[in-house]
Amino acid sequence: MKLINKLIVSTCFAMLLIGATPVLAQSKIGTVDLNRLFEEYWKTKQARTALNEQGAQYEKEIKGMVDQFKKDEEEYKSIQAAATDSAMSDAEREKKKSEAEKKLASLRDQDETIKKYQNQAQTRIADQRRRVRDNILGEIRKVVTAIARSGSYSLVLDVAGETVNNTPVVLFSTGENDITQSVLDQLNSSAPPEVTKEQEKDKTSSDKDKPAPKK
Repeated sequence: MKLINKLIVSTCFAMLLIGATPVLAQSKIGTVDLNRLFEEYWKTKQARTALNEQGAQYEKEIKGMVDQFKKDEEEYKSIQAAATDSAMSDAEREKKKSEAEKKLASLRDQDETIKKYQNQAQTRIADQRRRVRDNILGEIRKVVTAIARSGSYSLVLDVAGETVNNTPVVLFSTGENDITQSVLDQLNSSAPPEVTKEQEKDKTSSDKDKPAPKK
């Protein structure tokens, strides 16, 4: 009885494969390397430069605020020391004590302002980075879709994609239907002349750095 059941299961599985074969044969599957598309797209490099410049500006402003805080902190310590100086009169010490209290309150306000500004700057940069990433991925997807449709592909897979367990989504591909370069060429066709020249320069430098093939 067990043998009969195994034969039935094997027969059914074989029939499913036979039935699915025409569908698989008719399907045209393409691949892309999304990491490469994202990294080599001219808008990605441009956006990254802009974000780095914005981040550097925030850091410069925060450094200025911190430097001023340290300067005021030293001034507070000086006033605080004067407030306990026995060489001064009681009236002068009371005056210095009042100045020290006001300076300390100002330092606390400055500290809160710096922390708040740091958090706001980090949030702004993170939001800008996310928007840029989403916009660029959207543009890449449009080009991939257009090329896939013109090439009659029914499915395009990302060979650089990984699962939640950090394992490759695509375990094997011959690369014969890879459209990465076609997508990249179309994406970078709108690059300004100066960007194109820089890309060609980078490519030339990269080719020079590659080790010579073994004979």
